[in-house]
Amino acid sequence: MPPPPPQDDPPAAGDAPDAPLSVSPAPFGSVRRGRRAEPMSQKIGPSHQALLERLRRQISAQGITLEELARRTGFSKGRISVLLRGIEYYPSWELTYSLIHALGLPPWPLCRLWTSGAYEAAKTTTWINQRIHDVRPLGPEERPVEHRGFIQQMEHYYTAYARALLHIERPERIVGEAFDILWAGWDETEAAAGPNLPRHAWRLLRTRVLLRVKRHPDGRPDLRPAAFLTVAQSRIEDPVARFVEISEVADFFDAISHLPPDQFDVVVLHYLCEFTPHQVQEATGLSPAYVHTLDHHARGALELLHHRPTARE
Repeated sequence: MPPPPPQDDPPAAGDAPDAPLSVSPAPFGSVRRGRRAEPMSQKIGPSHQALLERLRRQISAQGITLEELARRTGFSKGRISVLLRGIEYYPSWELTYSLIHALGLPPWPLCRLWTSGAYEAAKTTTWINQRIHDVRPLGPEERPVEHRGFIQQMEHYYTAYARALLHIERPERIVGEAFDILWAGWDETEAAAGPNLPRHAWRLLRTRVLLRVKRHPDGRPDLRPAAFLTVAQSRIEDPVARFVEISEVADFFDAISHLPPDQFDVVVLHYLCEFTPHQVQEATGLSPAYVHTLDHHARGALELLHHRPTARE
């Protein structure tokens, strides 16, 4: 029996390996001293979840009670509590915006998250537009200059990664969502991430992408459908040859899903997106030496997985 695939080596400072993806909502702290915050619904969509996590985190950071939020917004504690838990019904933009304004958060990225969440909740475009029109126009976007520069630096990496893993025509929407989440907490993110903002942002991007990926029963992402959208197979005219190519690529995608997160990212960026090691480092925020180590271990792990007996053998 072959040994298990090697895990990520102990990294250098700032290169802490990532744990397997967790999509459990984070609590936003106590809204009343001595009382635990009510949990967020596990049934809401990823965009709705991201919106509520941002609101809950801001409430926790500011130490605001439901009573104070009710006073600032004019809405009842009950309605605010229902919104923050994501239960009963999808909230109106009027209620959501009142909280955003009371917490001092930028409304533009959160309005887009609210809109995506509404579509996840099966709301119609007419319903969404009517609710947005109930609130005064937000005016021109006021995106931080540093955030704009960060997008220009990272957008092509993020889009290539999302396109490689998601069998959707517009991966830019998922990438834009990640940038909106980053913008919504930009001041907090800059302070927390320090000089390694790219690392923090990359983890966020990876989470947003993998939330949309179907999973195997053991929890691994099922990336095989993406084999139908590779550039290589699209250039093959012969149907039999194309089928062989898709089958081989699907097996490869299935193999890399066994890798630890950092090795997984290096393989996708370097071998599927065809970025250089320097570009992989820039995209992920990892050090050059650690990228080299991850690449070495990933190739060794894939070799072991390639020779592992399967149910088809």
